[in-house]
Amino acid sequence: MQVLKFGGTSVGSPEAIQNVISIVSEKIKKNKVITVVSAFGGTTDLLLQCGQMAASGDEAYKELIQKITTRHLDAVKQLIPVQQQSSYLSAVKKSCNEVEDLCNGIFLLGETTARTKDKLVSYGELISSQIITAAFQAAGVATTWWDSRKLIRTNAQYGNAIVDFKTTEAQLKTAAEEVSGNHIVMPGFIASSAEGITTTLGRGGSDYTAAIAAACLDAESLEIWTDVSGMMTADPRWVPNARVIPTISYQEAMELSHFGAKVIYPPTIQPVMNKQIPIWIKNTFAAADTGTLIQQEGYRNGSPVRGISSINKLALLSLEGSGMVGVPGFSRRLFEALSAQQINVILITQGSSEHSICVGVDEAAAELAKEAVDAAFAPEISLQKVDPLEIEKGLSIVALVGEQMKSHPGISGKLFGALGRNGVNVRAIAQGSSERNISAVIATSDVKKAINLLHEEFFETSLKQVNLFISGVGNVGSRLLQQLHQQQQYLLHHNKLQLRVVGLANSKKIAFSEDAIDLSNWKAFLDNGKEASIHEFVDGILERNLRNTVFVDITASKEVAGVYPRLLEKSCAVVACNKIACSSPYVYYRELKEKARVNNTGFLFETNVGAGLPVIGTLNDLVRSGDKIKRIEAVLSGTLNYVFNHYDGSRPFAEVVRQAQNEGYTEPDPRLDLSGTDVMRKIMILAREAGEQLEMDAITNHRFLPASCMEGSVEDFYASMLKEEDHFRNIYEEANKNGNKLKFVAAFHNGKAEVGLQQISPGHDLYHLYGKDNIVLFYTERYPEQPMVIKGAGAGADVTASGVFADILRATLT
Repeated sequence: MQVLKFGGTSVGSPEAIQNVISIVSEKIKKNKVITVVSAFGGTTDLLLQCGQMAASGDEAYKELIQKITTRHLDAVKQLIPVQQQSSYLSAVKKSCNEVEDLCNGIFLLGETTARTKDKLVSYGELISSQIITAAFQAAGVATTWWDSRKLIRTNAQYGNAIVDFKTTEAQLKTAAEEVSGNHIVMPGFIASSAEGITTTLGRGGSDYTAAIAAACLDAESLEIWTDVSGMMTADPRWVPNARVIPTISYQEAMELSHFGAKVIYPPTIQPVMNKQIPIWIKNTFAAADTGTLIQQEGYRNGSPVRGISSINKLALLSLEGSGMVGVPGFSRRLFEALSAQQINVILITQGSSEHSICVGVDEAAAELAKEAVDAAFAPEISLQKVDPLEIEKGLSIVALVGEQMKSHPGISGKLFGALGRNGVNVRAIAQGSSERNISAVIATSDVKKAINLLHEEFFETSLKQVNLFISGVGNVGSRLLQQLHQQQQYLLHHNKLQLRVVGLANSKKIAFSEDAIDLSNWKAFLDNGKEASIHEFVDGILERNLRNTVFVDITASKEVAGVYPRLLEKSCAVVACNKIACSSPYVYYRELKEKARVNNTGFLFETNVGAGLPVIGTLNDLVRSGDKIKRIEAVLSGTLNYVFNHYDGSRPFAEVVRQAQNEGYTEPDPRLDLSGTDVMRKIMILAREAGEQLEMDAITNHRFLPASCMEGSVEDFYASMLKEEDHFRNIYEEANKNGNKLKFVAAFHNGKAEVGLQQISPGHDLYHLYGKDNIVLFYTERYPEQPMVIKGAGAGADVTASGVFADILRATLT
């Protein structure tokens, strides 16, 4: 014998019922089959709604009853031949009239009880099972209908009755002996008390009905047919890469179902586990799929974690007080108070100091729990030995489940490490003594992110998804998007790294995508965005709360640099091409570095100095490895190097500067480069990374631009430079006469920094520097005479974008 159960979605339409008939018809060719069915999908909720509306005096319940009636009558008309419909249509109308009579009584009383609700919702299964029995018979399948109320005996705990297995087994076996055919249909969910009063087995109880029948009749197997192809490693609505678990043990399945996996009702497993009856989870709408086999031992391979699940709408109850220390009985009294109010405890954790005990309960029961516990501990509360019960709502449990976790050290470390790196705060933890599950209580707002993180950590170790939000899509930003587009497939296939740009912003608009933005068409996507500020962009980033988030700033905006703390506090990595943050007052620079450290995320700004050159990374490596920076000499402006490498007095200095700007080497306002301000920022950043608390006003700037060039607009600047051409020619000719080259040099030594135009002789390391190249010389304890030299292109959109790209990749490994 086999027992098959079909849920509400599996019998949710006449077409679905025909599919059920097809599946069962194949089964009864080989075995005797009991088919347990639920109410048509959504009917139980509608019946409960009818009762609630009637109790509140809302006569619209009659419209809902008519909707329920029409649905079931239509099913009869579509499933049963016309000449056979009459008796079944009458039976449906009779049952629906009884529903209306029951609701009329509730309406008159203005209230309902648990017993009345059980009676009311029982009609969903009763009507559906009788229609499905008739549909089998109409299809030529000899079928007997059993009334579950006459076979499954329970106590009178309405809404979630407890089964009397001894009586139930005897009644089921007697009924089975009296049936001659190979197929039986029975309604799930419903039963009756010893007095014959209708009871129910709890929401999801149709699974339980099938398990009871399978266990009592020693079935070969139990099959739960639903709308998914088995138990999944995580909720597929939240985790696109969730996959079916081929086999799983009874204990693992119970843990997953207890912690929110909806595929199977938790009590279902116990009856069949006791008799070693295997359970199959199958998909009614993809019958050929293998599904999940639940048995004594699951097949072992790969990750020791079998699945990830969650329970939402949790409240933590905390009982604390110095009077609890060393005094036995506090835990007992707490649980007795909760038990007296029928409040189920989902999770328990207690500090070793015995100063506090914390339990998790359904959020809906939190206020009742507080009232009961405060009453139970009123004497201690009045003496201030115990604090009044504290309630924390808006929480969820995320649980890792796996039979083999106990033999694999480091599972907890990976769990908490993954959550910590992404700013998911753990409010409480619990691990069963069997080591079959590890549970963490987190904010409900973090659940989707956490489950995706953990699934990636334990089931997708070869693939990591990184979500990018980019502010600034000008010259450098557009090149970065081009490079990302070019390398996406390479990184996916060779590095198992999925880089997704999911948000873009410029000075006017912001745009988000739930999926990756098509980088071949990003301009149109951003054009269709909404007008908003950088603060609204950050709001959108934090609201989405995606795992492995990286914010990329490719602007020169002070306002954008001001949002970094909000992002770092939420463990969003920040990659900054923008130099403003790191060249701000030292206290802000340190704040950002500290927030990144505390929140275990990345704050990376390699392109602040030297564009794509590995200047800051190399400096950090030297310092972290114990070396000490003694002196830094550098040419840090690709713009100024370009200008002085191209200026020879044969054409105006202003024209060379204009050429540098046109080729994308300068800041939007070239005065930032030519005044030395940009170089001052860079040497200050290097000094700070070397450990010096340096401020901008402490840096000496030997300016070469006349004061007149610093006034007015950018065009005024060019006009002033033309007027001052003699000044620039004289500077050049003097250096040329001495056989030297002009370089704008930055230096840091003995805690002091300075920048300025210098004549460099042919023997100097800075002399052979061409085009837009930068060079940095690090003199350290390990490199006292011959410095560590970093040299290469220090300006240009492509090399700067590549430096930002490299920082993004570093951030993914932080």
